[in-house]
Amino acid sequence: MPSKKAPNPIDIHVGSRVRLRRMMLGMSQEKLGEALGITFQQIQKYEKGTNRIGASRLQHIATVLKVPVAFFFEDAPGTPDEGEGFGETRPTSYVVDFLSSSEGLSLNKAFVRIEDPKVRRRIVDLVKSLAGDDS
Repeated sequence: MPSKKAPNPIDIHVGSRVRLRRMMLGMSQEKLGEALGITFQQIQKYEKGTNRIGASRLQHIATVLKVPVAFFFEDAPGTPDEGEGFGETRPTSYVVDFLSSSEGLSLNKAFVRIEDPKVRRRIVDLVKSLAGDDS
């Protein structure tokens, strides 16, 4: 018996960006669902890419999360590298993965509140040491 069709990589990416932004705002799936008039289970399906988000719903999500619709497509698979060679390189997926985790988001929020650059450098050195990265 054939398995269910796998989610489209774009749907997975858009869903992960919804999750990233929701977590950046400290918003629960339930709160986002309430604002959109849908269940938190539907939000879960969107965030996993299991269910595709329609255009009007995506616009509503963008409004609630206070970002342009284009935010959800940044670094999407299969999109051309705009202006390659001009300015900064595109962030790699591990950055998005890190900031999509509750630990990564919490660590990032706390780290940016540290004002002393020497302390920040020592924290980076500590984390690198714990990770076994001597570079």
